[in-house]
Amino acid sequence: MDYRGSGMNTPPGPLVVGLSGPVLTPEEREMLIHPLIGGGILFDRNHETPEQLRMLIAAVRTVRSPLVVSVDQEGGRVQRLRAGFTRLPPLGWLGGLYERMPAEALAAARELGWLMAAELRGVDIDASFAPVLDVAGNTEIVGSRAFHEDPGVVAALAKAYVAGMHEAGMGATGKHFPGHGSVRGD
Repeated sequence: MDYRGSGMNTPPGPLVVGLSGPVLTPEEREMLIHPLIGGGILFDRNHETPEQLRMLIAAVRTVRSPLVVSVDQEGGRVQRLRAGFTRLPPLGWLGGLYERMPAEALAAARELGWLMAAELRGVDIDASFAPVLDVAGNTEIVGSRAFHEDPGVVAALAKAYVAGMHEAGMGATGKHFPGHGSVRGD
């Protein structure tokens, strides 16, 4: 891309920026042109319906290509897109299921990873910042967002969840490790 006639042909930059609302503003268009910007992250303020979301993402993609469009769609309390999307349980629910029925929990993890990713790909979102790969600790920062307190269980469930995401055509973005779940501050 030739940034403003400078002759610079640069790949997407390292910065991911938030957008202010459900419609791309002229100021945001200008910001997305900058070569240091690599994409945008969506929040609940950007979402009214799946169709509106598709239009917003299409507007982002007309500014510059490629730009990565992402969202935090973990499930539970961190699910930015709700209207028109399946309400996903927190990942800790899978850990509880694993304690009783490991095989069923692994299958459910794969299915939930696929469902989350398939719904996002259906509106042209490239990436979800999920799953949380930390272990459940003593604070509410991570809490039920983590699969389990046992690292082996976390690894097994995460592997299945990520496989489901990959089957739906989305890469995974593991986060909040190591040890974020044991600190008091965020």
